[in-house]
Amino acid sequence: MSINGNAHTEANEATPLLNQSGIKGASFASSVFNLMNAIMGSGILGLAYAMASTGIVGFCILLILVSSLAGYSIHLLLKLCDLTGINSYEDLGGRALQKTGKVLVAVAILVQNVGAMSSYLFILKSELPAAITSFLSPDQSGETWYQDGRLLLIFITLCVILPLAILPKIGFLGYTSSLAFFCMLYFVIVVVVKKWSIPCPLAQNVTKFPGVFQVSNFSNSDCTPKLFVISSRSAYAIPTMAFSFLCHTAILPIYCEMDRPTKTKMQNVTNVSISLSFLLYLISALFGYLTFYAHVDSELLLGYDAYMPRDIMVMTVRLAILIAVLLTIPLIHFPARKAIILLLRGNQPFSWLIHITTTVVILGTVLMLAIFVPDIRNVFGVVDSLALAGSTHAATDRDPYYA
Repeated sequence: MSINGNAHTEANEATPLLNQSGIKGASFASSVFNLMNAIMGSGILGLAYAMASTGIVGFCILLILVSSLAGYSIHLLLKLCDLTGINSYEDLGGRALQKTGKVLVAVAILVQNVGAMSSYLFILKSELPAAITSFLSPDQSGETWYQDGRLLLIFITLCVILPLAILPKIGFLGYTSSLAFFCMLYFVIVVVVKKWSIPCPLAQNVTKFPGVFQVSNFSNSDCTPKLFVISSRSAYAIPTMAFSFLCHTAILPIYCEMDRPTKTKMQNVTNVSISLSFLLYLISALFGYLTFYAHVDSELLLGYDAYMPRDIMVMTVRLAILIAVLLTIPLIHFPARKAIILLLRGNQPFSWLIHITTTVVILGTVLMLAIFVPDIRNVFGVVDSLALAGSTHAATDRDPYYA
């Protein structure tokens, strides 16, 4: 009785956190877009390679398994919040292990999300100048500020990321998350369309990079899809798949800011988000694999660059992926900031001074890491210890897009 009574008391104390201001919360669609933005990242570029490494049926089994586990784990999390009335990871850690648990959870979320933001900024620093330059005339010479990755990173952090990250509620990011979703949808459409633009067997002489030719002997047998594949490459595919639905740090912030939030409503948001992400993952992987078969690149767009250099659709879809990456950073910033504020100030009333100061400190730290750390794997070396980038660390050895 005492335990139930304590849980009921804590539930009464914690429930107002769901709608402290009385302002209408985030809509169902906005919550879906935010959660999908948290789920989907540039790792979608490597799923065709994962299918080539496991086979079509093997890939589908893994994708169903991973998506089901993600949905069930979120169900358990929401059920726990419903029973205890606690609506943050930090307070759940405090409930389990008192102050020690609260600190450990906050530090884990902070390191995980700071590592993720740093990796995304590193990708932008490496890839965005090249994506912009690809639209310019090949004979254009001279260095400009947007061809310098560090200057470009500072500019987009101050002009795009900071204004979005400084918003007081994560629900406000529903509009930018919807844009990120349509960027991913555009990528999937391009992959489907380009399936019929590249013949199979693939050409024997392909210019993969300026002045470098790769000669391969492809035959009609290379155009036969494999249902099951077991090889050394499968070891790289499994962790990539395992982390393709990693979104859990964003679940509770999204839940708390929903309009009239309930466990059932948030579960429906989760089911829709995971289902749509599953569909986009499957279509992009399938058609990417059926375009290049066993010769698919670990980063799918590199294959199109090899066979269709300076194709306008490929260039625009690369830029679209980078825009989606950019718009994900403010979303994963929210749990990191919340972890610091709850750790230092508890559930005290909202303060713009603390809010802005914490935002600037976190983004400043992340920006310095992205600018001065020479190799993205140094970032993942820390983050891997908390199981954030188990898949991306392996994938990064092959391609900087993974995050």
